[in-house]
Amino acid sequence: MAKQEERPVVRESRGLRKTATTQQTAPDRRWLWLALGVGALVLLALALLFTRGGGGGDLSGVAEYPNQVRDHVNGLVTYEQTPPVGGPHNAAWQNCGIYDQPIASENAVHSLEHGAVWITYDPELSPEDLETLRNHARARPFTLLSPFENLPAPIVLSAWGVQLTVEEPDDPRIADFIRAYRQGPQTPEPGAICTGGIGEPVES
Repeated sequence: MAKQEERPVVRESRGLRKTATTQQTAPDRRWLWLALGVGALVLLALALLFTRGGGGGDLSGVAEYPNQVRDHVNGLVTYEQTPPVGGPHNAAWQNCGIYDQPIASENAVHSLEHGAVWITYDPELSPEDLETLRNHARARPFTLLSPFENLPAPIVLSAWGVQLTVEEPDDPRIADFIRAYRQGPQTPEPGAICTGGIGEPVES
């Protein structure tokens, strides 16, 4: 009976086995880092959505006025909406904050262009109601609060191209409007500032 030929046993070195293992796991690691990166981007987008506006809420009653022009002009402007929600405006913007006296619409509109929400109220509003309104504006960048004569409602909130009228300062839509439109997606100049302009608010 013929003796079977013995085949030599080839043993892989530790280095070769390590290289093969590395080659097999490297694609898995790349997919892991890719998934982590996509997840981080999603979380960042959600954070920006809720901090810069667009956070949803009850926006019933919001009127839209699209296609506002953005020319810089001198002097007074006659606006179609009261208060205005856009249109020609002064080259200087109004510093955001709380005012206890009326401010010029031409400067306030420039602030709206930068992403501000302008809360206007009937000068005859009670001190208690006014304090509630001030709490909506306190410590909120890109928010203006000022009295305004001959409003169509006791309180009117305006941002670029949008407006909401409310009867009471505790209406929950006030906070929803500010959340949605302060530096919101309707802002013509996102990233522009609301300081370094004109006006000295009594509170910032």
